[in-house]
Parts: sequence; C-alpha cells; structure tokens
Amino acid sequence: MGKLRDQMKADLALKRFSVHTEKAYLKCVKDFAKHFMRSPAEMGTEEVREFLLHLVEKKKVSPAVQGIYVSALKFLYRTTLQRPEVVKEIPHPKIPKVLPDILSKEEVLALFEAIRSVKHKAIFATTYSAGLRISEVCSLQIADIDSQRMLMHIRGGKGKKDRYVMLSDQVLALLRDYYKRRPRKAAYLFPGQNPERPISHTAVGHVLRKAVRKVGLSKKVSMHTLRHSFATHLLEAGGDIRVVQVLLGHSSIYTTVRYTQVTTHHLARVKSPWDLLAHP
Repeated sequence: MGKLRDQMKADLALKRFSVHTEKAYLKCVKDFAKHFMRSPAEMGTEEVREFLLHLVEKKKVSPAVQGIYVSALKFLYRTTLQRPEVVKEIPHPKIPKVLPDILSKEEVLALFEAIRSVKHKAIFATTYSAGLRISEVCSLQIADIDSQRMLMHIRGGKGKKDRYVMLSDQVLALLRDYYKRRPRKAAYLFPGQNPERPISHTAVGHVLRKAVRKVGLSKKVSMHTLRHSFATHLLEAGGDIRVVQVLLGHSSIYTTVRYTQVTTHHLARVKSPWDLLAHP
C-alpha cells in the first residue's frame, strides 16, 4: 500500500496531526492491510468490522488501543479514500474512566534521589515541577526557559497549543548546574545522542523504570504519572482548579476536574452527615 500510505501521510500532514499520531495511524492501517493481505481500497465495512473484532477477541487489545485503530480507519476511509459510508456505523469503544495512580510527595523525592545522572534528574524535576507531558519536556529548548519572569514556554503542546508554566526556583538551580555539563552546540535543552535531536521518549522512560525498580514501588509509574501527581499535589495545596487547568493545557475544565477525585486531602476534609448528627 505504498501509494495509499503516501496519500494518507500527506492528508495527515495537511490536517496538521502530530508526528506521533501520524505514525500510530499509519501503523494501524498497515496492520489492517496485512491482516487481509489486500489494499484497504479493495475492502469495505465487512472487513473493517471483522478486523476490529479480531483485535478485541483474538488480540485482546485494550479499549484505548481499539479506539486508536477505529480513529485511524475512520480517517483513512473518510479523508483519504473518500468513502465515509464504509465507517459510518463503526462505533468508537467505550473507554473506562480509570483514576490514575498518584505518587505521594515522599515517593516523588525517593525517585528523584534514585536517579544518578544530573541530566536525568533535571528532566524528572522539570516534568514534575510543572506537570509537563513527556513530549513537552523532551522538546524544550534553551530559549524556552525564562529565568527573568520565572516561566517556561511550552511550544506546540497537545492540540498544537502554546502555553506558559511556572519555573521553580529549585528547578532553575538544577538546570543551571546541568547546563554547565551539557553539549554546548546542542539545539535542545535535553539533547539525545545526536546533539541536534531531543532525547527520546524511550530513553527517558527507561531511566524512570530503572528508578522505580530501585525504590521498589508497586504502583504503575510512567512519566505521565508525574503530571498526574503534579496536578493532584497542587490541588491538595489549595491551588485553584482553573489555574491548574491552564498549567496543564486542558481545553476543558472537565478534564481537570478528574483530579479532584484523587485528592485525599480534600476528601479527608469532607464531614460525613453521620458526624453532623447529634448523637446521644
């Protein structure tokens, strides 16, 4: 499906989808074509449904992964092949609303101490201190650190949106210490092995998993867990939910509200109606 792949890739680029989404969608369509050993242009609704059922019943993929395949196939048939009727009745899966694991402040510090490299410590601290996504921290450049206004400029976040987030005093000190050791000609704040490219998400995730094993945490921890923990800790400290929404770059307040469900300090302050009764 070389020609069709190129056409779909061009369509994704014209729609300004992220590189990550582009790769994911193209892989999904490749898997679809490989499953039937035919071009998607030769197939229709029956094959799409059969393939998705195969993913659910045979491959046992999660609802979230299934949703990516559905979105990719809908884009293929609606936009690239101009055959929207093929996917008109294909539903998106219902994805369970699972509350994320949250690290305690003590666990955050323990993970930080378990990381030896100054560069990786700086990545970890920058991510947690401002609630950044892994793509955002990896893409930071020197010019994005504004030490005069104590802000970081996050460029091209989710939805291609820019925003400003706070710059911690302690993180700034750590970044200055790290800056003395980084390659001088590097374009990014946290370069990879190639100084002209940012550090990869895989490399950052590997360092964090190693620290999690060293500390002995039983929780499921990823770099996104630091973002969840940032939001929860900020709300527990009395932060305004609208401010948290802006810092996280959420389009809707309802996305941010989920963190109020895991702030244990807020829950602990709520009085049970039983305690308000005049007991004998």
